[in-house]
Amino acid sequence: MISGDSIVALSSGRLPAGVAVLRLSGPRTRFVVETIAGGMVKERAAVLRKFRAPDGTVLDNGLIVFFPSPASFTGEDVAEFHVHGGRAVVARMLETIAGFHGVRHAEPGEFTRRAFLNGKVDLVETEALADLVNAETEAQRRFAVRNAEGAQSELYLNWRRRLIHARAMIEAEIDFADEDDVPGSVSDTVWSDVRSMIAEIDGHIGGFHAAEIIRDGFEVVILGAPNAGKSSLFNALARRDAAIVTDEPGTTRDLLEVVLDLEGLRVTLTDTAGLREAPGKVEAIGIEKARAKADHADLLLLLEDATHPRDAGPLPTPPPALRVGTKFDLLDRRAVRNVAGRYEFGISVMDGTGVEELLTEIGRRASQAAGDAGEILPSRLRHVELLGAANRHLQRAIDERAAQELRAEELRLAADRLGRIVGAADVEDLLDVIFSQFCIGK
Repeated sequence: MISGDSIVALSSGRLPAGVAVLRLSGPRTRFVVETIAGGMVKERAAVLRKFRAPDGTVLDNGLIVFFPSPASFTGEDVAEFHVHGGRAVVARMLETIAGFHGVRHAEPGEFTRRAFLNGKVDLVETEALADLVNAETEAQRRFAVRNAEGAQSELYLNWRRRLIHARAMIEAEIDFADEDDVPGSVSDTVWSDVRSMIAEIDGHIGGFHAAEIIRDGFEVVILGAPNAGKSSLFNALARRDAAIVTDEPGTTRDLLEVVLDLEGLRVTLTDTAGLREAPGKVEAIGIEKARAKADHADLLLLLEDATHPRDAGPLPTPPPALRVGTKFDLLDRRAVRNVAGRYEFGISVMDGTGVEELLTEIGRRASQAAGDAGEILPSRLRHVELLGAANRHLQRAIDERAAQELRAEELRLAADRLGRIVGAADVEDLLDVIFSQFCIGK
């Protein structure tokens, strides 16, 4: 239920700023606008006004835009006050607006929650708005925009409509089998479509890892023996001294991470402790962390000092890996020819040999793993879990040994799981979790 309160918050960025935007939504919006702006303003137009407190004190000069219900973001009357972005100005404006009877400060995500409860957005579009606000790369932005526009929701709702139709046909066949206008072979068509849908949903679920890469980043882990040049490469790719580099083995004890933007994708690069036998107690913990991190990486960079090749011991095998020879600047031409076939990349961070080529290859692999950011993919783990549950019900529904009534019920349960993704079914228990991820003012 939506409370009868009106809510207000700063909806723009960190202060101080050139301009700050205060958003107000709820039944008291019109009264507050009339009081502070000295009268009602034209709808959906930016109007310059002098803002005053109820006692006549001038607060600021600025623009005000009024969006009447229901054609607003929240579905309620909404006003935006565009004021100077000084901390004192914003604080006094918020204090004055929240001082009106029936107006209070908004909680995190409360504007978007009201938009959802008023039917302006569904849950998938809501989550996409959160992704759009948090987008750091071009791929994240494109992915979030596509989902915010409803492409993902429409896919799930289309599957749900097909299941509702299928269930209606099966129940009609059960209830009116003796009627002439109900074709007896309708179930053959229904179950054929359900089998197709199972394959479609399975394929869609298979795209989740690509969506994870777009949203959370492509994980690259640097591994190798001590003094293989891991931290030097880490600094070169990060383009800053993010890790300590010395000749002493075991300098890196913990995981170090930097985030790169390659091909419009977020790439997380992790430097790790050198892998060797019989390390010290603290270093052993670092090595264990390195191996654990590598197990979940999307790409491993296996570094080896080309001047003194040294076995780093058993390495993780599941993720794709690139073998990289380092310190090529210390090799003469003959030595380079001798070791070239041992590595996919030969590099030197001292003179830059091979570093840009390696960075390009990392970006290429990240882009390949992410696929097309415009593709419709499941963007949350909860989507995957509900899609998987829907498919399990559909698998039971196509079991010809079961009674038609039970198969129809499995169709209903599958449609319910799809409805829960977009909020078309009961999802009250999810709302607090979803909207708590938003910032105040959104």
